[in-house]
Amino acid sequence: MFGRRNKISWSVRLREFVWPRSGWRRSTKYLRHRVFRLPGTPYALAAGAACGAAISFTPFVGFHFVLAALLAWLLRANIVASAIGTAVGNPWTFPFIWLWVYEFGTWMGVGDASSAADVDFTTMFAAILQALLRFDMMYLLKTAWPVMAPMLAGSIPTALVVWFSFYLAMKPMIASYHHHRLMKRRRGPRMVKKQERTE
Repeated sequence: MFGRRNKISWSVRLREFVWPRSGWRRSTKYLRHRVFRLPGTPYALAAGAACGAAISFTPFVGFHFVLAALLAWLLRANIVASAIGTAVGNPWTFPFIWLWVYEFGTWMGVGDASSAADVDFTTMFAAILQALLRFDMMYLLKTAWPVMAPMLAGSIPTALVVWFSFYLAMKPMIASYHHHRLMKRRRGPRMVKKQERTE
C-alpha cells in the first residue's frame, strides 16, 4: 500500500548510499530532523544518536546497527536514533575513520606498528567475513587480528570522545527544538480564536 510504484534497483540504491541525490549537506540536515522529531526525551534522542555515531568508529563493520541498538538499550536511549546515528560511518568517512583508529591503536602500542598506508583494509574485512562464514577463529586470528587489534584499541577511546561530543552538542539542540515546537502548538489554537474574533 505504502510501497513505491516504481521499485528502485540495487544499483540505484548503492549510488544513493555512496552519493545521495540531494547531496550530503541536505541529507545530513534531513537525518538531523529525523532524530529531532522522534518521540522521546532530549536525553534519549541525543544519547541514541551518540551511540550510533560512536559505534561507527569501531571496526565491526556490518554489525554497527546491532551494536548501536544494544548500547542504546543499555543506556536507556532511543534505539531508532542510534540507527540514524550510524550514518556517521559511510563510504566517504570510513577510510578516514579506519586510518585514524589504526594509527591511534599502533601509537598506543598495540600491533606491530606498521604504517596504515601498508594496510589493505578491504582484504582484512573480506578475511573477517570469510572467517565468520566458516566459523574459523584460527583463520580470523591469523589473517585479520594483526590489523583488527590496533583498530579496536584505537576505536575505544575515540568512540568515547565521539559519544560525549555528540551527546553534549545534540541534547541542548533537541531540547530547544522540542520547546519551540511545544510553544508553537500552544500558540496555534489561540491564534485561530483571535482571527475569528477580528472577523
